[in-house]
Amino acid sequence: MEFFAGHWELLAALLAAGFVSGFAGGLFGIGGGVITTPVLYAIFQWLGAAEAQSLKTAIGTSLAVIIITSIRSLTTHHRAGHVDGAMLRAWGPWIAAGAGAGGALAHWAPVELLTIIFAGGALYVAYRRLFAKNKGHAPPVNLLRKRMKIPLGFGTGFFSSLMGIGGGAMGVMVMTLAGRTMHQAIATSAGFGVAVAVPGVIGFILSGMAAEALPPLSLGYVSLPAFFAMALMAGIAAPIGARAAHSLNADLLSKGFGLYVLLAAGALSADIFFV
Repeated sequence: MEFFAGHWELLAALLAAGFVSGFAGGLFGIGGGVITTPVLYAIFQWLGAAEAQSLKTAIGTSLAVIIITSIRSLTTHHRAGHVDGAMLRAWGPWIAAGAGAGGALAHWAPVELLTIIFAGGALYVAYRRLFAKNKGHAPPVNLLRKRMKIPLGFGTGFFSSLMGIGGGAMGVMVMTLAGRTMHQAIATSAGFGVAVAVPGVIGFILSGMAAEALPPLSLGYVSLPAFFAMALMAGIAAPIGARAAHSLNADLLSKGFGLYVLLAAGALSADIFFV
């Protein structure tokens, strides 16, 4: 509790961001890191942590929260029968390998590079959700073939780990482009979050063990107080969002989320490059 002593507004911000990210994670299968990363970065900067350490710890902590969000979301989607288990088993090891590589690279990657990766990936997600035209279901593509699952799975894990957003954002896009329904893409991509987050978190912890000027009570590039506060609310909200995804208009919700992603990417980029 010393982390929040005299700063209860920080606790409120973490709890609120955790709930929103958990709900969004369940609703869109995206893990919620695009919400938690900018919030955590702003909080760590406010606490006086170094700029590079603030962003890397924000990404590492977001990945840790995604573990809880993804498990809770995946369980709810699985009960509804929307999860493609074969896809998860085929892609999981390659996503995990890519995520581990991304987490290890975080120690040497400059903060500007991480920001470009985060903003660039978020902007592409926003573009796909806001402006992509609905032309009906795409021709089915077999995503279980080696030439598909190895490069796409590894790439999904690698870039998702560096971005701190889990594998759902990319997973939903890949699966829908391959002809899967939105509900199945969202449900299955929730499982990608676990494959990304676990090795990614390990990589961020190990690569940050010798780092200096970290936020208080950090284990490598993972802030323990921030993780527990956000994970608590994310775990509560994720099943609510997952159940809502089964009944609400997916196209409208997708465009609304795309708008948020666009604003979040712009805000984080401006905070780092122009402040």
